[in-house]
Amino acid sequence: MQFFILFCTSVFILIPGSFSAAAAADRSDFSEDGAMQAQTPQRIHLSSSALPAMGVDRNYILGVGDQLEVEVFNVPEYSGSQRVLADGSLNLPAIGKVPVAGLTIEAAETAIATRYQSELRYPRITLVLQQPRSFQVTLSGEVNSPGAYTLDGGQFPTLVQAIQASGGLTYAANLRQVQIRRLNPSGARQTVAVDLWELLQNGDASQNIALRDGDAVFVPAVETVNLTESAQLAASNLIGTPETLDIGVVGEVFRPGIYRLTGGESQTNPTVSQAIREAGGIKPSADIRQIQVRRLTRSGTSQTIDIDFWELFQSGDLTQDLALQQGDTISIATAAAPSDAEAAQIVATNLSPDQILVNVVGEIESPGAVRVPANTTLNQAVLAAGGLTDRARNDVELIRLNPNGTIVQQQFEIDFSQNVNAESNPILWNNDVIIVDRNATASFTDGLSRILSPLRNLLPFGFLF
Repeated sequence: MQFFILFCTSVFILIPGSFSAAAAADRSDFSEDGAMQAQTPQRIHLSSSALPAMGVDRNYILGVGDQLEVEVFNVPEYSGSQRVLADGSLNLPAIGKVPVAGLTIEAAETAIATRYQSELRYPRITLVLQQPRSFQVTLSGEVNSPGAYTLDGGQFPTLVQAIQASGGLTYAANLRQVQIRRLNPSGARQTVAVDLWELLQNGDASQNIALRDGDAVFVPAVETVNLTESAQLAASNLIGTPETLDIGVVGEVFRPGIYRLTGGESQTNPTVSQAIREAGGIKPSADIRQIQVRRLTRSGTSQTIDIDFWELFQSGDLTQDLALQQGDTISIATAAAPSDAEAAQIVATNLSPDQILVNVVGEIESPGAVRVPANTTLNQAVLAAGGLTDRARNDVELIRLNPNGTIVQQQFEIDFSQNVNAESNPILWNNDVIIVDRNATASFTDGLSRILSPLRNLLPFGFLF
């Protein structure tokens, strides 16, 4: 009979009854000498499908709006989905409101378990974050639209998502020294260093850190712009692509000024070459080895980026065609002594205007303004104006207005067999003037005609015959 009673009692302990099976699982064991030894509690989580894609950070700080799955082990009537209320608490069955805002998930589990001790002998609580609340983060430095942003819940927002929400990075951004400033649960301020260049170059996804509510992201500016890295950055989705940019173009272009540019078909920012073409094209007098882009950073400091378009023309180095951002100014210097060969190569590129205007006057078949291709020579312009008359001299005068305001006058002897060269057949610039004078015979005949013209009016008509 005693054996039967003991057997039934053992069965009763193993089978869940009116009290929680959590108590049976967490019951105290007795040692041989009668001392009590507590077992380590075992945490049971829900299916991983309930977790965000990036997993749950157990140090996640709970706040108003977080959606949680609360599981009280083996007590389904106390378990279920709960949202953190406006007062920062969870309204739980049997125990009412439990403040959890500002606590980590683990700390909240402990707080809820403590409150359930009045209802359950050994309560075991598991919290799973189903849907994070909307996050408040701030971004400053080299982003297109600095400020405070609210990132929707549903998943843990990442650093890249926050940057994209702020309009993307500027081209002055230092990807290697991005900082995330965070307030720890203890109240201490922490700075997390992130190298987004590793993410772009090597696919290191660990650099795309999941943000927390209240994080502040700071993107510093680079001290020196690397053209190769700038081109790689332009191809990424971290760069913002505004619809229009206001760009200044000054120096050796045909129409200096401020231009509003739009991005290309691939939604990339406009480049230096696009801005130069918009400004009427580059002049033959330009020093294409000394093109500079002046750029202001968010901190107000100025960057000067040197560009060598000669490298672009000679070797096809596309990194020289820098992608621009809002407020950039392009400055093109004047060449000290441009060679004919370089001038010819410049006007042959698509950075020069398609046509220039040249004035051809004097003893020419069709005097006046003539539109000719940008790489037209002196001989070609004379032929475009109809060629010389039989009264013309073989040498002509070329008048050119220099960029510094001075006027240069040069004499050239026409020889249509000459190829392009500075001595006898130079390449013309926009608004050049060619003057074709009369030859000696025409000058003598015209002079004599002027002398005799009054006499014709005074003498009888037949006197001359």
